[in-house]
Amino acid sequence: MIVVIDTNVLLPALCTTNESHQILEAWMLGKFAWALTSEILFEYEEIARPRIGDQRWQHFLTLMDRVGALRQNVVRVSPTFRFRQIVSDHDDDKFADCAIAAEVDWIVTSDRHFDALIGSGYKPQPITPAEFIERHL
Repeated sequence: MIVVIDTNVLLPALCTTNESHQILEAWMLGKFAWALTSEILFEYEEIARPRIGDQRWQHFLTLMDRVGALRQNVVRVSPTFRFRQIVSDHDDDKFADCAIAAEVDWIVTSDRHFDALIGSGYKPQPITPAEFIERHL
């Protein structure tokens, strides 16, 4: 199974006491692959670094690299087409483009903008963190 993780899920997941942290733990155990683009990583950094600090951000990047190399569960994607599926917030298109290009199963998100993918004909579908934990972990 391959997923894209929205920034609004990653931030809470970085806190070990948050329920969403189970998603990161499952990824570290190799239960699913995480698809991302450079653009997504830049957004993660732009949002997370000021909140968690430079040292914790660097630690997280190192963890991603090591776990990804060990488990082979990071899928780097470079979409060559903009699908423009998230009409209500084009800033979220980077996640949908990555998900469509990588043919992921789920976009784990708390953002209702991704509901535009439901019934769109594309494989990736939005799922909330709680639903993802309940169904797949």
